[in-house]
Amino acid sequence: MLLTFTELQEELCSVDNELRAVEFQIQELRERQQQLIDKKTKLKKKIERHSQDSEEGSSAELDSSPKIWDKQDFPWSQKVKDVLYSVFKMKKFRLLQLSAINATMSGKDTFLVMPTGGGKSLCYQLPAVCSDGFTLVICPLVSLMEDQLMVLKKLGISAVSLNASSSKEHVKWVHSSMIDKTSDLKLIYVTPEKISKSKMFMSKLEKAYQAGLLTRIAVDEVHCCSQWGHDFRPALDYKVLGILKRQFPNAPLIGLTATATSNVLKDSQKILCIEKNITFTAPFDRPNLYYEVRQKPSSAEDLIEDIAKLINGRYQKQSGIIYCFSQKDSEQITFSLKKLGIKAEPYHANMDPVEKTNVHKQWTTNAIQVVVATVAFGMGIDKPDVRFVIHHSMSKSMENYYQESGRAGRDDGNADCILYYGFADIFRISTMVVMENVGKIKLYEMVSYCLNPHKCRRALMAQHFDEVWETAKCNKMCDSCRGGASYEKIDITSHAKDLIKIMDKAAQIEEKLTPLKLIDAWLGKGASKLRVASVVPPKLSKTEIERIVAHLILQQYMKEDFSFTPYATISYLRRGPKADVLKNDQHSVFIRVKSTSASKSEAFGSNEDEDCTKSPQSTVKEKKHELKRPHSKENERAKKKAKI
Repeated sequence: MLLTFTELQEELCSVDNELRAVEFQIQELRERQQQLIDKKTKLKKKIERHSQDSEEGSSAELDSSPKIWDKQDFPWSQKVKDVLYSVFKMKKFRLLQLSAINATMSGKDTFLVMPTGGGKSLCYQLPAVCSDGFTLVICPLVSLMEDQLMVLKKLGISAVSLNASSSKEHVKWVHSSMIDKTSDLKLIYVTPEKISKSKMFMSKLEKAYQAGLLTRIAVDEVHCCSQWGHDFRPALDYKVLGILKRQFPNAPLIGLTATATSNVLKDSQKILCIEKNITFTAPFDRPNLYYEVRQKPSSAEDLIEDIAKLINGRYQKQSGIIYCFSQKDSEQITFSLKKLGIKAEPYHANMDPVEKTNVHKQWTTNAIQVVVATVAFGMGIDKPDVRFVIHHSMSKSMENYYQESGRAGRDDGNADCILYYGFADIFRISTMVVMENVGKIKLYEMVSYCLNPHKCRRALMAQHFDEVWETAKCNKMCDSCRGGASYEKIDITSHAKDLIKIMDKAAQIEEKLTPLKLIDAWLGKGASKLRVASVVPPKLSKTEIERIVAHLILQQYMKEDFSFTPYATISYLRRGPKADVLKNDQHSVFIRVKSTSASKSEAFGSNEDEDCTKSPQSTVKEKKHELKRPHSKENERAKKKAKI
């Protein structure tokens, strides 16, 4: 029987719809396949690492097992022990210090990954004192050099730096000492620019190497080499350092960092022209640090009041650091804290060097209680009794946060690391890191950390740094493990579809949507041209709405787009690569919220990938959890009705 034209069109439409559904399923399966491949790769790496640790002596030449190197029967062992006591005034080594020292003194190229405050500097300073000649140290910041030189001077160790502010007389004296076999000079600190731009310095290094006086090369903050490392300076500055190993192949190199994933280490080793090396990786965990994420209050005044309450209460007469986003923030926060009677001073890159040094000294001697700083107050800060590190705004990456928070509790006493998360900060930071190679990826990892309160904070860090971690080991030293709250899945698929509708309408009329404009349009506010008739404004709190938008960005249903003006970079939102998947009726998007009696402001908290394609039966089952809850008494009635 022949079909009519209308019937043929209907059948064609049906086939088209089915094809689109199949395409959505294929896209989801491919994404899941890639996730599983990535997970498989990580697990294989972890298994290989564990296997290497368990096979003692299988490759004594380049075995990274600390058991091979953590011994005191080397020819230099007695001298190392004596120098530790008499010069550095220390009674014993910390974890992996002796292993790294023995490896570098054996002439091996060595990489050491050790938490902030773990004592990395000793691993090249002590060998320098125990050896003839001098050690060349590459540092990313002049302030870091000055901090180390100040300590070395107190210990009576001959060490110098060469930088742009060095006088001609000083440079001449250092150059002469480098090739003088009678000189007692042990450490020379330079920035990467010195290697790339000073032919005279390279010429002196060549002569020192030929005379056997260039004993070793230390690259501090070695992750700066890598394009995947967090940027203290352009990576190009560090990429020139490969010349050192090519020119001085017999001088062992030791690279040190607190924050390096396996990708960063491989990248750094390649850039430094290291073919074979020993890598020691200390456990990332600092068991004395308590990690907590707090929702940022809506007003700046409330936030300052909250921070001041902590300092005047829990941290009374205790030393701490407050990290903030910008130089302006640093000064404004300091002003507000001083008005509340807190002894605080700002610290940022635009301050006069003398002023910065003065603030550092005041804080070190406890003349002031708090330094309100940008990231300029960073590497080399070694005050042992810091009891709190508060982040007024989140860091731009997990690596940055790990280092910054790690400046607390270096005396092994308990200390708090408190981070205030605010939705608006995502876009303040994204516009700053958009030009960095992997800046946005790293920022979103940080947002993921903030929006995951149902997971142990240490477990999230371990996952980022390719570590194996058991949550029980946290010992309730994070807000997630200490809180003990339970969480449940909430279906936000309808909200996701509504937001995509608004974005599509904005695209049709060629209107760019900032996050604020998008939320206003969703709430039925702002320009009427952006409103969609079928979209009903949600009865949700501001925190819940922002939580949904952040989740959809992280899961790629939306994505940021940037516009550059002569004065600013502006972040806009538009549909992301996964937006089309929402057309599939079997696809659902979930987030986790605190169950039962949790208040709305506390409830939202997971960016975990709670997206899936569900069977019709399970979709019906989940509908009672859809986030369309009214406020106040109506909200309570709705909860009871849904039996949440």
